[in-house]
This record gives sequence, C-alpha cells and structure tokens, in this order.
Amino acid sequence: MTLQEAQQQVDNWIKTYGVRYFNELTNMAILTEEVGEVARIMSRRYGEQSFKESDKDKDLSDELADVLWVLLCIANQTGVNLTEALERNIAKKTQRDSTRHKNNSKLK
Repeated sequence: MTLQEAQQQVDNWIKTYGVRYFNELTNMAILTEEVGEVARIMSRRYGEQSFKESDKDKDLSDELADVLWVLLCIANQTGVNLTEALERNIAKKTQRDSTRHKNNSKLK
C-alpha cells in the first residue's frame, strides 16, 4: 500500500464509518496519546522500566499503526499529500545531511 492509498483508505473509512473527522486539535491530542502508548511499550521493552501486568499484552505494531492512522487523518484534513511531503523531506535531509552522520564520531 502506498501512502496515497493509505490516505485514501482512511478517508473512505472516516466517511463510511466515522461520520466525520475529529477536528484538527482533537486529532493532535489523540496523536499525542497514541505516541505516548508507543513510548510506554518502548520504555518497557527496550528501556529500563518493567512491565505492569496490564501492559504485558500491548502490541507495538498495533500502537504504531494507531499513530500512523491519526497522522493520516491529520494529513487528509489539512490537505497534506504525505507522498509529496515525504519525498521533499528525504531530499532536504539528503542535501543537508549527506556527510553529517558519516562524519559524526559518536556514531562510529
């Protein structure tokens, strides 16, 4: 699935089942909540925190998909074409950082 197809599928789902998009600020708050859920899993699985019993069944892939879903919603409702945006962003990073990380002694 391409980013464009993902944006279209989310838009179709919202229009079919979701009635309408939540407003942009609500979606920003939801995105923050979802990123927090990813952080919770990451800090327990890869960091130093231990799992609570209620957290042991949390699925990282599902939580990452929740983040992507809300991000796609925000892009749709604000008119952002994520394919074009990502292509521009990669070009920007390539131009700006073409040697930066290779020359970073902390990464060797």
